Amino acid sequence: MTLHRYRSHTCGALTANDAGNNVRLSGWVHRVRDHGGLLFIDLRDNYGITQCVIDPDSAAFSTAEKVRSEWVLRIDGEVKPRDPSAVNTNISTGAIEIFIRDIEVLSVAKELPLPVFGDAEYPEDIRLRYRFLDLRREKLHNNILKRTRVISAMRSGMGDAGFTEFSTPILTASSPEGARDFLVPSRIHPGKFFALPQAPQQYKQLLMVAGFDRYFQVAPCFRDEDPRADRLPGEFYQLDLEMSFVTQEDVWNTVEPVITDVFEKFAEGKRVTKNWPRIPYDTAIRKYGSDKPDLRNPIELQNVTEHFVGSGFKVFANQIEADPKVEVWAVPAKNKAGAEPIGRAFCDRMNAWAQGEGQPGLGYIFFKKVLNVTEVEARIFGELSQEARESYFERYGTIEAEGSGPIAKNLGPARTEAIRRELGLTDGDAVFFVAGRPEKFYKFAGEARTKVGTDLGVVDTEQYALCWIVDFPFYEWSEEEKRIDFAHNPFSMPQGGIDALNSADPLSLKAYQYDAVCNGFEIASGSIRNQEPETMVKAFEITGKSREEVEEQFGGLYRAFQYGAPPHGGAAFGIDRIVMLLCGAQNLREITAFPMNQQAEDLLMGAPSPADNKQLRELSIRLNVQS
Repeated sequence: MTLHRYRSHTCGALTANDAGNNVRLSGWVHRVRDHGGLLFIDLRDNYGITQCVIDPDSAAFSTAEKVRSEWVLRIDGEVKPRDPSAVNTNISTGAIEIFIRDIEVLSVAKELPLPVFGDAEYPEDIRLRYRFLDLRREKLHNNILKRTRVISAMRSGMGDAGFTEFSTPILTASSPEGARDFLVPSRIHPGKFFALPQAPQQYKQLLMVAGFDRYFQVAPCFRDEDPRADRLPGEFYQLDLEMSFVTQEDVWNTVEPVITDVFEKFAEGKRVTKNWPRIPYDTAIRKYGSDKPDLRNPIELQNVTEHFVGSGFKVFANQIEADPKVEVWAVPAKNKAGAEPIGRAFCDRMNAWAQGEGQPGLGYIFFKKVLNVTEVEARIFGELSQEARESYFERYGTIEAEGSGPIAKNLGPARTEAIRRELGLTDGDAVFFVAGRPEKFYKFAGEARTKVGTDLGVVDTEQYALCWIVDFPFYEWSEEEKRIDFAHNPFSMPQGGIDALNSADPLSLKAYQYDAVCNGFEIASGSIRNQEPETMVKAFEITGKSREEVEEQFGGLYRAFQYGAPPHGGAAFGIDRIVMLLCGAQNLREITAFPMNQQAEDLLMGAPSPADNKQLRELSIRLNVQS
């Protein structure tokens, strides 16, 4: 049989059934091992690794002695079963090995600037400059392959749900999506610029006006934003979708099974939420301190203001008396069964952490088992009548634990016990407190919830906890610009329509807007759109834009809505974040083939780079770079 020039099989294909066959493989030298004269060459390609063996009697041995890691070889040989004691169950070809007959060196490799074998940490600038080598590393290589499979599953699921894939323009007009645009100068129209799309928002709405009904796209989006772990600089990809003649419930009920199915296909044994809870924005803020809550964490914030009103703990009591909008929120720290009790050391660490976050501190009470119930009861209920005491015990049961710490001392035993019972805490548990106006402290309270849950190990890491956050505020106050601005998507429909815009306090309005959240990450954002021209104008007027500015900046949508626009809505799921979650990665650069660094530079290709004078003249551009 004549073999293919380079390979008859891939390096992940051979099994014990191929024993006795002559085969040809090509790939990279993963590693070379010398076992007392016998040379073992692990050959790697995109599909796997095959162990190859050669002894000194082979005519190809002199060539085999020269090969080094990452050389590219073609190997001919016979498939033989491994000794049962030498079978490697960690790889698909672990039951066989190739006895080498011939070797051809297809390419040699210089000394490597970073190791390819293993997944050891290495400086990011080296990894990105030599990304083609970094991508050979097993974990990163597999992440990129998983990314392609996730996208394929998304496309398949959307097709099965009746959606059609469309492509929308990359060179478009600037649009206020909440971030800076990347501008592209026009050579044909000097002084004018295209913008790379922050999202296909307006185009997908225009497709609904055009009557296409169900659109989706794996869409590249471009935003000139500062990078962070869960957001790459420059570009990202989203599963973009839009539907006509739908309510927000229709959107949720249609897309939720598609995304659930994608998570289940790649969950690798982790549980996936079947029916996503729908949590109002205001509820999420008060229960979790975040509009992207990690529901794997069982801790829920609770308002305990009433227990501090007029209390001996003057730090909080005085704030409450001075400002009726002040509240005290509790972060219950219910420990795992059988764990070491939470004591002063843990509470002091939390207090130090809070100070490191720029807070004055984090008050606490920790609870210890009651040894003398009668004595504690006397302290707590000494002033109560026997009837009141019996009523209390009938309602709550016996006292299990007594609070300790500065707050408990100043608050008093009765109030401390009431807090313990309300929060369901017992021996070995604790509670932390945050006080002030909720709009100023809720984010910190949410961070404290996360810190406590993580440090106590109560976060269930064996699941993907998905939910919808709904009923977002339509507007917010911009302290920087001293004006009302859109809180979310400016193209959304306000709840109550134009009547609400005309009559209600703008900051009280809710929108038909929603986010999908998984494990503390926002993975999608969407809304029912505002397809009524006058409602659209009014919504923008409240933010300070005139009718003329709306017609100029959003002329395409404004004109389209005057010629019969169906009610429509949709969402956009962040592909990069979903893949990051499914890969268990902590940074988007670990699931992106060719990312930029933290300074928004492409070290591999040397971008951004200067333009020469000829290019600038063609574009009618003169530079005025600020030093």
